[in-house]
Amino acid sequence: MSKGNLLSVRHDVRVLDATLRDGGLCNDFFFTDEFVKNLYKANIKAGVDYMEFGYKASKEIFPTDKFGKWKFCDDDDIRAIVGENDSPMKIAVMADVGRCDYKNDFRPKNESPVDLVRVATYVNALPTAVDMIEHFNKLGYETAINIMAISKEKTEDLKAALEVFGESPVDTIYIVDSYGAYYPEQIRRTSQMYLEYAEKYGKNVGVHAHDNQSLAFANTIDALQEGVSYLDATAMGMGRGAGNCRSELLIGFLKNPKYKPEPILDHIENYMIRLKDEGVQWGFDIPYIITGQRNSHPRTAIAFQKAHRKDYRNFRYELYDLE
Repeated sequence: MSKGNLLSVRHDVRVLDATLRDGGLCNDFFFTDEFVKNLYKANIKAGVDYMEFGYKASKEIFPTDKFGKWKFCDDDDIRAIVGENDSPMKIAVMADVGRCDYKNDFRPKNESPVDLVRVATYVNALPTAVDMIEHFNKLGYETAINIMAISKEKTEDLKAALEVFGESPVDTIYIVDSYGAYYPEQIRRTSQMYLEYAEKYGKNVGVHAHDNQSLAFANTIDALQEGVSYLDATAMGMGRGAGNCRSELLIGFLKNPKYKPEPILDHIENYMIRLKDEGVQWGFDIPYIITGQRNSHPRTAIAFQKAHRKDYRNFRYELYDLE
């Protein structure tokens, strides 16, 4: 049964800005402090509930000279932007299974500016993901689990994963359409499945949509109507490949008067357009349509774009050869 309608104010809704984290995949996280500070201020004014600063990646795995600071999200770097974060907006980071040193790189919550740690995992890495969730919970953080590439998973495997995470101390379980392959009917069914387990175990459900088929916003608000409450978005849709649900669209849609799109529009005008002009690439385009329709990882489309290719028909045929 749908939860509300297009005019409803949903007080359980939480908007998470993932511009630095997902958008950082477009420019190797080389955002200026000015950009980050202004996005932080814009999100506060816009009523955004969480701002994700980036990944907490291992410096043993990823060389620090090849990535910007938001690949690693040191507490001191976050504090340089937010101070004591005297605002209602909470700070988030993402920890990727197999790509972070979670036992050593996280201080207890009372020593860190971070409020929420989101763990990104594939279904086949559940034991490590659960161990990470339990570790972060003991340190005092809010936690979320982002189960990636679910459009490739069997329903019974997803249900088994939801049962496992339901029994864990995680606070929020995210639907993640990594390949931008879902259509609204599929996102509604998936939302209903996640919500069934969430209600059983007292969890929140979130959605993180990709825009390969120009459906990230539609899928986000369809999930919202089903009862999903944590909604990811990025300024100007900035994110890997086709990008994400646009903050300016989502915040302009939500009926709660606490959300205001104008500060995001100002940030886009003053900073996001400049990134595009400097050659940073993201956004809906034909190669991403093709990978979305084929339910394929966007890495092939990203390589196609970087090669300045325009032979779209050949690219579509190439994907058949990869399957």
